[in-house]
Amino acid sequence: MRVPLSWLREYVDLPMTESGRDVQAKLVSVGLEVETVERTGAGLKGPLVVGQVLTIEELEGFKKPIRFCTVDVGTANGTGEPQEIVCGARNFSVGDKVVVVLPGAVLPGDFAIAARKTYGKTSHGMICSTDELGMGDDGTHGIIVLPPEYEPGTDAIELLELVDEVLDIAVTPDRGYCLSMRGVARETAIAYGLPLRDPALLDVPAPNAYGYPVKVSDPIGCGTFTARTVTGLQPEARSPIWMQRRLQKAGMRPVSLAVDVTNYVMLELGQPLHAYDRSRVQGPIGVRRAEQGEKLTTLDGVKRVLDAQDLVITDDRGPIGLAGVMGGADTEIADHAEEAGTTEVVIEAAHFDAIAIARTARRHKLSSEASKRFERGVDPQAASAAAQRTVDLLVLLAGGTAEAGVTEITAPSAPHTIAMPADHPDRVAGVAYGRETVVRRLQQVGCDVYGQDELIVTVPSWRPDLAEPNDLAEEVIRLEGYENLPSTLPTPPSGRGLTDRQRLHRRVGRALAGAGYVEALSYPFIGDAVLDQLGLEKDDARRRTVTLVNPLSDEEPALRTTLLPGLLGALRRNDGRGSHDLALFETGLVFRPTGEETKAVRLPVDRRPTDEEIAGLDAALPRQPRRAAVVLAGAREQAGWWGKGRPATWADSVEAARTIAREAGVELTVRADRHAPWHPGRCAALYVTVDGEETLFGHAGELHPRVVKELHLPERTCAMEVELDVLERAVDGALQAPRISTFPVATQDVALVVDAGVPADEVEKALREGAGDLLESLRLFDVFTGEQIGEGKKSLAYALRFRAADRTLTVDEASAARDSAVALAAGRTGAVLRGA
Repeated sequence: MRVPLSWLREYVDLPMTESGRDVQAKLVSVGLEVETVERTGAGLKGPLVVGQVLTIEELEGFKKPIRFCTVDVGTANGTGEPQEIVCGARNFSVGDKVVVVLPGAVLPGDFAIAARKTYGKTSHGMICSTDELGMGDDGTHGIIVLPPEYEPGTDAIELLELVDEVLDIAVTPDRGYCLSMRGVARETAIAYGLPLRDPALLDVPAPNAYGYPVKVSDPIGCGTFTARTVTGLQPEARSPIWMQRRLQKAGMRPVSLAVDVTNYVMLELGQPLHAYDRSRVQGPIGVRRAEQGEKLTTLDGVKRVLDAQDLVITDDRGPIGLAGVMGGADTEIADHAEEAGTTEVVIEAAHFDAIAIARTARRHKLSSEASKRFERGVDPQAASAAAQRTVDLLVLLAGGTAEAGVTEITAPSAPHTIAMPADHPDRVAGVAYGRETVVRRLQQVGCDVYGQDELIVTVPSWRPDLAEPNDLAEEVIRLEGYENLPSTLPTPPSGRGLTDRQRLHRRVGRALAGAGYVEALSYPFIGDAVLDQLGLEKDDARRRTVTLVNPLSDEEPALRTTLLPGLLGALRRNDGRGSHDLALFETGLVFRPTGEETKAVRLPVDRRPTDEEIAGLDAALPRQPRRAAVVLAGAREQAGWWGKGRPATWADSVEAARTIAREAGVELTVRADRHAPWHPGRCAALYVTVDGEETLFGHAGELHPRVVKELHLPERTCAMEVELDVLERAVDGALQAPRISTFPVATQDVALVVDAGVPADEVEKALREGAGDLLESLRLFDVFTGEQIGEGKKSLAYALRFRAADRTLTVDEASAARDSAVALAAGRTGAVLRGA
């Protein structure tokens, strides 16, 4: 909502020293989000005056039409002589009143005006358009042509109200009343502690039987419908400059007098209105639901097929407007430029159901100023005042006559009341406001308050968002100032804290961050396209997704079954923006339906659900395991004076999984595997032991080149994804701290020759088991293949560290443990000591 400060001052007597920034600070303090304060006419300097075109000479021989004009500017130029001006616009004629900027003036954008020679003539100034003055769109896209009553030489800066401040307010959905000058003025008056001149306080005639006939067939969709008729309008009448300027500052384009008046009153009171050309309306006006398949051409020229849930305005022919959204072309007000202008109008001021209007606007992808207000809640009691205000303006500005007939159809309704303990805001905020403050603040927002310890609060008609005691408490708190709330931390009960599961997840995140990975949070939505790019088979479990009924994007309508698409997308974006050495990680839920989910039941709201009802709801949910994933590209170690550095490889992704496993004190088993989207020769399956059985933990390795190409990733991109829920089940009791021995270590190295197809993990497992309790650690430090060891063979070199907790080991003890380890490895894997 754009709010000109000059317009706001009509309703609240703000101190003249108050600037737009001051008003912004006050409104922010009462909870309104004022995004910007725009200064219109900033840097503008006169002379800028009204001029009358005396002569126009068409200049020939140029690529575009050029006119040499003489303009009477009164005595503004100091001589009283006609001003000679060159102009390329053609939407004005001799005798028209225009806006002239004279030499010495400065236009917005620091555009200084001086006499200059152009097209063979000397131009002493400019004839101005709305764009050049920063006025906004007036629909002409040309020179400003003023009404004839203004005298040449009149100051145009003041006439056109060019210097002003406009507050741009982001109105939240629950504060729809602030989509009007009336609502913003109310908040301003409260913030400053000043009285409000309510523009809706008008004398309105009572309804009678002589008004335009109206039939409302859906009182739920249309609770109030007011119709007024004005005849004898002057078709040539134009909106006055002050009205056009206020509409432009508020972000609306002037169209014609009747339309401008309805828009002006909507901005002023917040009540959307519509004016019908009575000569084009056939029979009574009706309000009903549309018939499925009915058609209507709206004012934007689009022919729309209506839905049975759409609320429509009708006459004898059928629909003539989408209620609360947009009128129909058949009853459009004729522009004053047309041959047969509108002389009789029927004014509609109605209150429509917010949900019905919101659904219609979304169904037809047709958001309008009216629908935005109805969606957020319009004051149902403002309809008659808005209709009266519209009639008054049409009578005043267009010379019309208000007919005596007044139609008002209102569905019976009672004011909304809320019972609330007087100290409820105190308990919510933790501040002792006291009853008097609570009552005063609620009365300021328009509530009627009765009672002592138990307050009975009648909510004003323009605040449909106030529905329960907490809403009333919020009003008290925001008006007293959010900044005045104390910062106090709640005291948790003793013995409460993070669960073992939560501690594990946090340790995993800290470990990955400590290993050089940066956490990236991605959207939990995917589409079939990215699953195709990952090369997943049709029967892959990751293709069974949970599809959203109302997704944010049609391209990503499902919940993710893997963390990789989001992380790889983040890696691609960062690589495209110049960050080529990347290591990202994410922990989060994935959604894996089992096909056994039941249909969800609606839980009761008047009591706590039973354990069976909650269990039924849980049974309707897909499995939601928590996973961790990393992606790497570019250099893993940077080059510098200390060394050459090295690129990230599949081994780094496996090491990331080891880092996660170490945080849980779990041993990781690594085996070669083939699993999309990884490279079939550089993919590792990761296992942990759960209840004595090896369980798949995840996969790691280098991505398949085809996947890298499809997703536009850097070459040799690597990734790892594991399931933390499996890791949690693998944890055997509390994590034990390592015991530090004070006795020296005995190191033994062995090189074993095995078949090339034997996994190093199998050899390592045999060595560990054979070495016994004296083995402290085992590390593979070299893999060698070559002619020296034979074709189809490989050499695996291990460093074994032996240590006893109670003594210094002898050479014989260490050697015996080594020989036992080698013997078991030889028996299980066919390993042979190299050189033996």
